[in-house]
Amino acid sequence: MSIIIILLFILGYVVIVFEHPLKLDKTVPALIMASLCWAMLALGFTRGWLEVIDAHEQIFSMINGFTEEAEEGFVNTLLHHLGKTAEILVFLIGAMTIVEIIDLHQGFAVLKSWVNAKTKKRLLWIIGILAFVLSAIIDNLTATIVLVTLLRKLLPEREDRIWYASMVIIAANAGGAWSPIGDVTTTMLWIGKKVTTLGLIEWLVIPSIVCFALPFFVAGFLEPFKGEVNIPGNGEDDDERLRSSRTMLFLGLGAIISVPIFKTVTHLPPYMGMMLGLGIVWLVSEYIHPEEDFTEERKHLYSAHVALSRIEMSSILFFLGILLAVAALESLVSGGVGTLRYVAESLDQAIPNQDIVVMILGVLSAIIDNVPLVAASIGMYNLPTDAKLWHFIAYAAGTGGSMLIIGSAAGVAAMGMEKIDFIWYLKKITWLAFLGFFGGSVTFLLLYQLLGA
Repeated sequence: MSIIIILLFILGYVVIVFEHPLKLDKTVPALIMASLCWAMLALGFTRGWLEVIDAHEQIFSMINGFTEEAEEGFVNTLLHHLGKTAEILVFLIGAMTIVEIIDLHQGFAVLKSWVNAKTKKRLLWIIGILAFVLSAIIDNLTATIVLVTLLRKLLPEREDRIWYASMVIIAANAGGAWSPIGDVTTTMLWIGKKVTTLGLIEWLVIPSIVCFALPFFVAGFLEPFKGEVNIPGNGEDDDERLRSSRTMLFLGLGAIISVPIFKTVTHLPPYMGMMLGLGIVWLVSEYIHPEEDFTEERKHLYSAHVALSRIEMSSILFFLGILLAVAALESLVSGGVGTLRYVAESLDQAIPNQDIVVMILGVLSAIIDNVPLVAASIGMYNLPTDAKLWHFIAYAAGTGGSMLIIGSAAGVAAMGMEKIDFIWYLKKITWLAFLGFFGGSVTFLLLYQLLGA
């Protein structure tokens, strides 16, 4: 029965990896995989074939017959994992809704006025810095969508635009790696109490800057980024912006940024801070007047209800499926410990150097979705908060995905918006992304070596 659960997980994983050739939304296999893994686990447990381990490393079994304690232990284990998963999902729903409210009020149109470049190289750095900073605030996926939309207004030629869009992926993933709200994987580690906000910033901001700056410096010498660029005048931005654009942009970003501060002060889970931020942004959006002649009939166009309808619920359900499927493996007992912990111990024996293991994890995150990889690593290792391993996993999983266009949510978004070819990206951008990933990894390891952590 254990083999069946593991095979179901592997099969679901393979289908998720090949979602594009199969033309199947990855949410479908994720949900089916999670349900079947827990179904097999429940059937094996009730028949006394399998044992279950909870978060406190207490093992429950019905091998010697049915007991209420064992049944309650199984139910509580599932509820524990559902609760930890729900914390992440509620947090993401709040963040996504705030971003959509900003977008409804044309808040991101304000960014175009900040772009003032006469050369392609200067434009490259301006767009890169915006991507790096924004992704740390509103997450790498949203930052990529915002900046690719901005590039469409700045560069009419698609041949020029796809180069910039591809570099945005590298910058956005690098920027998201050092922020607890910059990437789903760092959010998972943060909510799971594996890392702290200050710990991430302290150890990852410099490696992330290297990961972003190194490929951008090299790209500046490439032909697509040489010469001058003609950016349309900013006069039309005034037509795009609303009276509420600037207010909602800074209010929304401020609400998201305040979440780590709220957690530090109150010691409440991050999703509580995000709910407070969403409530405040929603409240203001109900009473602010976006237009000069604002009428009650047009109020619904800027309503938070519209923003809620625009968030990607398929992504939320995908995370639900993946995290619960990983939880099933984490709960299944193998060799006296959870299956994932057993895998980690086997890896440590095969490859004694954890740094190499994490770098391999980073490369794999370009091929396999980094969410289940990080979810699995959380179940594999039992180390204290802000341990070196957690910081390195946050960096590697967050930035490694840049090496392939399908390796990160930011890459998939840019691919869909600009129809960037997989092979073109592999030939033109992958080496730049690897250069940044490797440079940042070396920087991270040197920092730990020098500072004696």
